[in-house]
Amino acid sequence: MPNLYYNRTAQWFVYALLFVLLAIIPLTVSDSFLLNQFATYGVYGMLAVSISLGWGFGGILNLGQGIAFGLAAYGMAMTMQMQSQDAANPMPPFMLNNSLDHLPALWIPFQSTTFGIILALVVPTLFYVFFGSLMFRARVSGPFIAIMTLAMLSALYTLILDVQPYTNGANGITPPAPLKIFGADIDPYSAVSYWIVYGFLLLTTVGGKLLTQSKFGLVTQSLRSDPERVRFLGYNVASYETVIYALSGLIAAIAGCCSVMLVQYVSPAQLDVNFSIGMVIWAGIGGRFSLIGSMLGAFIIQGGQSYLGDQFLATWLLLLGGFFILVVRFLPKGLAGLLEQALGSLSARFAPQRLRRPLRAADTPSKLEA
Repeated sequence: MPNLYYNRTAQWFVYALLFVLLAIIPLTVSDSFLLNQFATYGVYGMLAVSISLGWGFGGILNLGQGIAFGLAAYGMAMTMQMQSQDAANPMPPFMLNNSLDHLPALWIPFQSTTFGIILALVVPTLFYVFFGSLMFRARVSGPFIAIMTLAMLSALYTLILDVQPYTNGANGITPPAPLKIFGADIDPYSAVSYWIVYGFLLLTTVGGKLLTQSKFGLVTQSLRSDPERVRFLGYNVASYETVIYALSGLIAAIAGCCSVMLVQYVSPAQLDVNFSIGMVIWAGIGGRFSLIGSMLGAFIIQGGQSYLGDQFLATWLLLLGGFFILVVRFLPKGLAGLLEQALGSLSARFAPQRLRRPLRAADTPSKLEA
């Protein structure tokens, strides 16, 4: 009896069950603050899925996923800020406080809501295409990718702090009004904002799952194990790595836009190293080889931080670090690996007796096939 964990029908059933449960939340939760918090967990889930897609399936350990998330978040915040400005007063207040006398050219495209949101998604994705192409064509791999992405994240973090007249530095950007789309305000504490995040979480997770089951996904997973063998088979390894890296960046960019819609704030903290490393921890604990496992890892860790962090304060970080060490040591495939082992044991227990008995020398190939 094969392990049920690898059964595609069973996998899709679990995906459907999870998203049905997530769809019930706004129907049962009346507290607007709690609903906003659940929507924020959906943003974290998208980030975990993006890490799982790049690291778990593509073998690309990206410690700078905050690049895509942060760039998109700033793009969305700039769009929302410009929605509150008018032709008579086009400059945000923090620019006046920094002695600017005209609206910078960088901000002008964000006067259009549609164009601003498109830029917030396209710019990080194109950056990942360019930066990833440079790395993978140079055959950078393993820990060197982690080092380069971490260095790029730190450089971008410093840049945003240094150009304070344009980004408001460490204070960040706080749009005074909610996002307005098609003439309607999207209240960040309403069910509408939750459904928007839910829709993107469903789209990115299901899209990622379909991708991993396609021919492209199978080739990408083979790169994780032995890229040289794949290269010898005639595949352009750098192109596959660049595409999967860019797709993970696009998902993180979508999460960044949704995050600003929910909290109406962005700052260099979105590009902080600790936040990007936290994304890797979510995927590692949940199971980086499973999109849904990584997502649940984000829910568990961020949920624990929300409800236990206030009680244990700084001790929470020690508890999280200890938990991560235990998972890496005993469950290299994360909590999803624990489920895999459990289902494997269950399958072996209920397997037919003839399949469980050890093979004997008298078992010829013809008998085994029968």
